[in-house]
Amino acid sequence: MALNTTDLVLAGYQLFFAIVLIFRGPFDQGRGWLLLSCVLFGVLLALLRRAPAESVATRLLHTFYPLILFGGFYTALGVLNGGLSPERIHAHDALVQRWEQTLFGGQPSYDLIRRYPSVFVSGLLHLAYFSYYPIILLPGPILAARGDWAGARRVIGASMTAYAVCFVVFVLFPVAGPNWVFPHPTGPVREVWSARLVYHLLEGGSSVGTAFPSSHVAATFATVVVAWRVWPPLGRVTVVPFVLLTIAVVYCQMHYAMDALMGLVFGGGTVWLMGGQGGRGGPPDGRRSDGSGSS
Repeated sequence: MALNTTDLVLAGYQLFFAIVLIFRGPFDQGRGWLLLSCVLFGVLLALLRRAPAESVATRLLHTFYPLILFGGFYTALGVLNGGLSPERIHAHDALVQRWEQTLFGGQPSYDLIRRYPSVFVSGLLHLAYFSYYPIILLPGPILAARGDWAGARRVIGASMTAYAVCFVVFVLFPVAGPNWVFPHPTGPVREVWSARLVYHLLEGGSSVGTAFPSSHVAATFATVVVAWRVWPPLGRVTVVPFVLLTIAVVYCQMHYAMDALMGLVFGGGTVWLMGGQGGRGGPPDGRRSDGSGSS
């Protein structure tokens, strides 16, 4: 089976990550295992190249392995950046805060929830923040269930490419984000059930230095645009949650407004770079118009 663009993008990112690991060292706190995981990712791609393209198991693995592995890629960033001094990361936060002050005349990620302390708005926007997970995870399987495997790969490829670009920035320019450098909001806006759910998820799976740009915004934007092109009804369903999510990452004090703005730039840039890969999907059975099976 031939490798596709998503495979090559992730392989390039893993190579970059491995090089940074080697130069930063030492291989303690799990970093040796991270280097091994980079090698194993290369083994996975080599095995996929040798796998029979007509196999259903191969098609499933080749299409969905990025969704299975991207959580591990994100966690690895926390291990890598955890070796940096807090002062180095917070210096980047200070720089982004100066950008905020210049562009917005304040700190929207700190000010908004305190200026508009609505339990309803907080509940809605924290729920919108959580909608990031279904927006990223569900379009690919939905399209595959319709028989549009090419469309599923395009949608997943859009989000994974956006992630990869953001992850490179996280390695080179780690920013902790307002959730870590500002005091948390208090009172009913913080205690609403959806806010408690979000904070519980962050406590169990957040990685240091992954605020700028917002990969939440970048990956969901790319996903929504490509999903709309592949199957418009799917794209339309995700638009409102995406818009609310973009507002939520700032209102809920998870990202600076600059993070969200640059997330839109990175997500839009991903779609533009993908070019024809972001177009409409092929026939429902995932075959190309010349009648040959897609890989």
